[in-house]
Amino acid sequence: MTDPFQNVDAAGPEFIKLFADSMDQRQADPIMERIVTAYLDHLHVTRASTVVEVGAGAGAVTRRIASRCHPAEVVGFELSKGFVSEANDRAKEYSNLTFKVADGAALPLEDEAVDAVIMHTVLTHVEDPDSLVAEAFRVLKPDGLLIRCDADFSKARFSSFPNDPLNICAKEFVREFVTDPFVVAKLRPMIADAGLSVRHFDVQSRVVSTPEHMLPWVDLTTKQMYERGDIGEELAAGLVAEHERRARNGSLYGYQVFATEVAAKAA
Repeated sequence: MTDPFQNVDAAGPEFIKLFADSMDQRQADPIMERIVTAYLDHLHVTRASTVVEVGAGAGAVTRRIASRCHPAEVVGFELSKGFVSEANDRAKEYSNLTFKVADGAALPLEDEAVDAVIMHTVLTHVEDPDSLVAEAFRVLKPDGLLIRCDADFSKARFSSFPNDPLNICAKEFVREFVTDPFVVAKLRPMIADAGLSVRHFDVQSRVVSTPEHMLPWVDLTTKQMYERGDIGEELAAGLVAEHERRARNGSLYGYQVFATEVAAKAA
């Protein structure tokens, strides 16, 4: 299956609403808040600054950028019209924030027009991440920053013991919803090839123990495996029930790795 995040609108309104809510829930996770806050600490904006997020989704991170950068101009570019509509609905209180439909590899911006470009969990979902980095280089001012934060999906787990059946859901999610699970390993050489220099690189673990933060990994994958005929209705229901059981008794354990990179364009 093609990663649905490559064409979100084709996945339909139910998918858009589900993942808009999921992104908000994920960003409410204290671990993710710390990760985002840490990379936003590298920004030094003024009232005249322009900060762009590429692949903004429904705006969960873009709203945090706008809160921190206020009153600088913040623009969230997103290829999906459905996500942009959701993002606008969820950001009405932010006077310094706008969302626009645009391809991250062809931004409607002049050369050297922005002070910072942020890509949060984007590059794992595109076939040609180098084109997005090259476009970021084009629109960045000298000394401008490119900040990229992405999950190392190659290490994603739902395992509490050897051969944990719930880990099937993690493997299936990566297979069905991620274009390149190894992007994190390629971040630093990608930056060098683009002509940017790395100022900061950090990797942090994210342990998930509450049901909301990785629920689509179970709900969507079991539904798809059942609809394809890979598993029966009883097993699909059993995996969902096991996820709920662990959430109730405090034994739910999901694991992700997030890498953050801050790179600069030479003056």
